[in-house]
Amino acid sequence: MNFYDKYLEYKDFNFDDFLNSISEQQIKNILNKDKLSIMDFFALLSEKAQEFLEIMAQKAHKLTVMHFGKTILLFTPIYLSNYCDNQCVYCGFNYKNKIERKQLTLQEVENEAKEIAKTGLKHILLLTGDAKNIASLSYLKDCIKILRQYFSSIAIEIYALNQNEYKELIDEGVDLLTIYQETYDEILYDSLHLKGPKKDYMFRLNAPENACIANIRQVNIGALLGLNKNFLIEAFFTALHASYLQDKFTETEISVSLPRIKPHIGDFKSYYNISNKNMVQIILALRLFMPRLGITISTRESEEFRNNIIRLGITKMSAGSSTVVGGHTLNNSTGQFDISDNRSVYEMSKDILKLGYQPVYKDWLIL
Repeated sequence: MNFYDKYLEYKDFNFDDFLNSISEQQIKNILNKDKLSIMDFFALLSEKAQEFLEIMAQKAHKLTVMHFGKTILLFTPIYLSNYCDNQCVYCGFNYKNKIERKQLTLQEVENEAKEIAKTGLKHILLLTGDAKNIASLSYLKDCIKILRQYFSSIAIEIYALNQNEYKELIDEGVDLLTIYQETYDEILYDSLHLKGPKKDYMFRLNAPENACIANIRQVNIGALLGLNKNFLIEAFFTALHASYLQDKFTETEISVSLPRIKPHIGDFKSYYNISNKNMVQIILALRLFMPRLGITISTRESEEFRNNIIRLGITKMSAGSSTVVGGHTLNNSTGQFDISDNRSVYEMSKDILKLGYQPVYKDWLIL
């Protein structure tokens, strides 16, 4: 059994009817439980549950402190390459977009590493477009060898791989995979991915499991919120997927990111707005459903919003971010998308401390 079998159990479920049927008493009963089911989680995304956000927030805060302490793990991305063979309509790296293409040389990778290392961060996320013949496994392994000299944790957010390929990168020093399904809706997925290797829905869906089988330390999944008009269904399948992985691969840390789509180069405008209140409700419901789940919020979100949600269940945030290839030492290409929080690592750390939390630069060791 893989996750697609689990997905099929709910694919044709009438989610709207379920949400509309939720009563106040049902929400009260759920909030009195110690362990929630996937349908309890979805009920907490209902309009009726919005009346209980304060209670949810208090419970989510206690659970997060219990399992993670009052800490926020910080990391920053390093974009190695923006070459891409995909025509994903929502992405700035779409091969149809007329942008300057760039891949860092190994010397430029080391320059980036040195600059980022000055901030004190020990966690880094490597990103590329989906151009396996250019940003090859061999190239990535050469980059990882350099970056291991500067960072204790190396994460990747690249094209989907098979089990053996993940094992190659893990053996080289990668310990975390971030990969978004973008949308769990198969029909919508097909319409958004016009050409390229990413068009293969099943290969993408199985990638997190491939990495888990290859014994990666942590897997981070998510959907790009705003692609699907019914974003609550995307939240449901993200939670279902995370729960499936956590139950099946007990030695792998499972986490979730909640990215909202942002403006980028290209003419794709068919995305849907998701309110801050909706985002908060999803975060709280996730924490109550999966108390040990890591939850990441990136610089796609504003400084104010990120400060306000730290107490609600967030465990990890990016800082000092750039979506430009070589964005820490070079500035000669187009970013994948616009970021909203431009704070440096130092500024981010100061604000986290002001909120009574500890910024963590390496694993869970407090500064």
